Amino acid sequence: MPSSLAALLVLADGRFPAGGHAHSGGAEAACKAGRIHDAATLAEFCRGRLHTAGLVAAGLAAAAALGLDPAELDAAADARTPSPALRTAGRRLGRQLLRAARATWPAPELDALAAAFPRGAHQPVVLGLTARAAGLGPLDAAHVAAYESVGGPATATVRLLGLDPFEASGVLARLAPELDAVAAEAAAAALRARTEGTEALPAASSPLLEIAAEIHADWPVRLFAS
Repeated sequence: MPSSLAALLVLADGRFPAGGHAHSGGAEAACKAGRIHDAATLAEFCRGRLHTAGLVAAGLAAAAALGLDPAELDAAADARTPSPALRTAGRRLGRQLLRAARATWPAPELDALAAAFPRGAHQPVVLGLTARAAGLGPLDAAHVAAYESVGGPATATVRLLGLDPFEASGVLARLAPELDAVAAEAAAAALRARTEGTEALPAASSPLLEIAAEIHADWPVRLFAS
């Protein structure tokens, strides 16, 4: 059965009630540190995030969409997320996405995931199973995960810095070829993981994002949850 383009658009839509609007993807800490201060530095931040955290999330989502064991994938996500703050955020986002997914595309697999992870599975794993429930394939899931990894920070930066939204959209548009390449790489790794195990999935690291997440979590006042 071919993937549904309409379902892909619904899942990737920033208005889908999955809770992502409350998270900046590390942009808030980067703005405060001065690493993001205009469209050019936003592009640098998003590019780095796409090829590290975005690639990892896309691989996990693609693997879940293929039907790999969610428990094994969740453990793989934990191993790829050294920061306790990011692990907490990832599970919170997963829990919110699962609520939205079960209401939108009811499926036994989603019910089973909710029962197995009452406190939330990692968001990319939930995303992949949601894509599967919506009739989407691993490449679709990888595209959504990769896009989320840069779309969230771009939107957050508009709010944090008052950046021109046209410039933020331009940053995302110019990243499109790299986003496609990351999604394809992630989907190919997920295919290998069916026979080689989760070790075949991307494990790119982003130490600065991890460190910044821990600092951000201790702020007494912040606009975004992460």
